[in-house]
Order: sequence, then C-alpha cells, then structure tokens
Amino acid sequence: MEIEVSKRSGNVEVTVLRLSGELDSQNYQDLIGRAKELYASGARYFLLDMRDLTYVSSAGLVAMHTIALLSRGEAVEDSENGWAAMKSAKKASAGEKEERIKLLNPRAEVRSVLEMVGFERVFEIHSSLEDALKSF
Repeated sequence: MEIEVSKRSGNVEVTVLRLSGELDSQNYQDLIGRAKELYASGARYFLLDMRDLTYVSSAGLVAMHTIALLSRGEAVEDSENGWAAMKSAKKASAGEKEERIKLLNPRAEVRSVLEMVGFERVFEIHSSLEDALKSF
C-alpha cells in the first residue's frame, strides 16, 4: 500500500491520506504510524481517500478505528490486539459518527466490507472531495 499525504483547507485544515493498493495485516501499522506522525505534527482532521484502495482486511479496519481514536485525542488501543480494537469500534458504532476522520470514494468492494462491519454508521462516506472538505 502507498500513502500520499496532502493538506486541504476548508472550515479547518484537513490532512488527506490517499491510499493505494491493499490495506491489510502486512501494512496497517504503516498507516497507523503515519497518522501518529501527522497527529504529533498538529494534524487533527483526517480524510482517507480510498479511490485507489483495492482491498481492506480486518487489520485495515483496526487502522481506521485507531486513527479515529487518535484524532479525538483518546488512548490508542494496542493495534496488535485486533479483536479488542474491533470490539471497541463496534461499541463506537452505536454512537454518533466520527467528526475528525471521514472517508472518500471507497470502491464497491471496499465499501461492502465497510458496510458488512457497520462502519458506514461510524464514518461519514463522501463521493466528492469538495463535499467531504465542507463536512469538517
């Protein structure tokens, strides 16, 4: 998986992470690590551009949930303990949608995984960059 980072301005500065390839157990820690670096340098709002992401595994879902916790300034689960992180994400899905991390243009095969685990109730999913930026 490749991660391309850019900053966009709207109501707030949004860090856009454009993901390409497959997000799985081989690289999900790379995404978490990159988000941690960006958070440490001041990033607080994240948009995951998924148009070039062809696959997401449960490890990738853990990475997305971890970035949500990070963006809220909450304690980050040990990402090696994936099931605990997934249970935490499931509890979060009962509440409101994330305000600091949103998703852009997931492909049909990725979106079906997101819907299967209920992440469409946790994360706003946008089809337009302009609309996504306005939503922050």
